[in-house]
Amino acid sequence: MAPEHPTPTPGRRDPEGRRRAIIAAAAELIVEGGAASITHRAVAARAGVSLGSTTQYFSSLDELRDAALHSLAEGVDLELAQVAAAIEPLDSAPERFAALMHEFLVNQRQVRAEIELMGLGVTDARLRAVARRWTDRLTEILTPHVGRPAAEAIAVHLDGVTVHAGLHDEPIPVADMARAIRALMTIPHPEGSDPR
Repeated sequence: MAPEHPTPTPGRRDPEGRRRAIIAAAAELIVEGGAASITHRAVAARAGVSLGSTTQYFSSLDELRDAALHSLAEGVDLELAQVAAAIEPLDSAPERFAALMHEFLVNQRQVRAEIELMGLGVTDARLRAVARRWTDRLTEILTPHVGRPAAEAIAVHLDGVTVHAGLHDEPIPVADMARAIRALMTIPHPEGSDPR
């Protein structure tokens, strides 16, 4: 789940700033129109740099797209750090966790970014690890609280809730999400396994 990042303004004598601006512009174009909407010309116009700058820093559109997708995925780490800090105690208050997820899901920009990452992970094996970053990390965060089977079920459920929010332009209500999370928390652990 990728938080919003404004496109930085590149400086004339700031090559790294120019590169960051190009990546940020490409990421925004992906969110708005999908990965297919990226062209060197569109990215240059959005970033406020010359067309030659995009090809100077990125020799191909695939390289530029991958950098933009990694940038979107890096936002996942920031988002999940906030989730990890705010879910205690999950077992007695899944409503707070559901409210955090709802807050993410009302932001259509973030929802579109996550769905785009999912879709590209399905079609491009090179991007699969980037696309699974949110689900895998969320499972790690939840496992100490509810055990691995329940953590995986909750994370997969929230992937579906994300797609639902994208298709319906709004997320399911917090109370419904919390009820589903509470039910998934009761998934039993395989006999003889460590619940955590």
